[in-house]
Amino acid sequence: MDAPLAQLGSLTLTQLAYVVAIDTHRHFGRAAAACHVTQPTLSMQLGKLERALGATLFDRTRAPVVPTALGAQVAAQARVVLREAARVVELGQGADGDVAGELRLGVIPTLAPYLLPRVLDELARRHPRLELVVEERLTDDVLDGLRHDALDVALLATPAGPAAELDERALFHEPFVGYVGAGHRLAGRDTLAAADLSLDDLWLLAEGHCLRSEAVRLCGQREARGARGAAPTGPGRARFESGNLETLKRLVERGQGMTLLPALAAAELPTAAQRRLVRAFDDPVPTRTIRLVRRRALRRPQLADALAGAVLEVLPASCARAQRR
Repeated sequence: MDAPLAQLGSLTLTQLAYVVAIDTHRHFGRAAAACHVTQPTLSMQLGKLERALGATLFDRTRAPVVPTALGAQVAAQARVVLREAARVVELGQGADGDVAGELRLGVIPTLAPYLLPRVLDELARRHPRLELVVEERLTDDVLDGLRHDALDVALLATPAGPAAELDERALFHEPFVGYVGAGHRLAGRDTLAAADLSLDDLWLLAEGHCLRSEAVRLCGQREARGARGAAPTGPGRARFESGNLETLKRLVERGQGMTLLPALAAAELPTAAQRRLVRAFDDPVPTRTIRLVRRRALRRPQLADALAGAVLEVLPASCARAQRR
């Protein structure tokens, strides 16, 4: 026992956490902010670790910062060490069977603002000792966070795909509605069909949003890289790409074009706006499936189960629970 401990020297979990943060963010300033320390503090601790190892872990001459060959190995092992160290705390937190501790959650932007306010209240009521840390990210960024142990669980609208380190569970099915401006060609329709949609007059989110891909699929057209949503604006036409669904809603409310809204986003609209601008789809109604994706290595899966239970409890009638397999 004494020999291994002596070999560890002054190595600390804090130093390993800083290595992981730098490897994740590839920027000293952002890594320091993520660790809630100053950049000089983070740099000093990294320097101490590098001197103890007798090697450089990151190439500071490049932007973004990149790990050296040894640095990449150390960062990977640091993640394992930190995960196992966290298990010691989790064992104590779960000793009495209570749902307690930190759960790091990634959520896509077209779901987070409409679902999370409902879920947070329900979680606080059910499990007051569960600390939910939420990050709003695009799908690819969320999956990257799961694979690199920066996130524990995620709420996504697309399958995670085959990944040995991830498990996914369908939670609920969320229908889409059309949000149609007064000047749009479909404004006089009471209901819509998917065949009515066209990319020529449908506002789209920017590339990387799963809702964009779903809209393109419903229009029966293949994704074109660099394509932007379009809508008539007076005598001419405008093409516009947004990373925010709320921006597209504002354009529609001013009578310009149309967009697709998930049911939870439509449920947040004032009643008058819903009656004036929302159009339901005829059968078969286009829907998306919201999935809970988690790391298989998650030491306390009951935390993910607690989150899933809260989500299902607060669903409006427009959303249908997915059947458990």
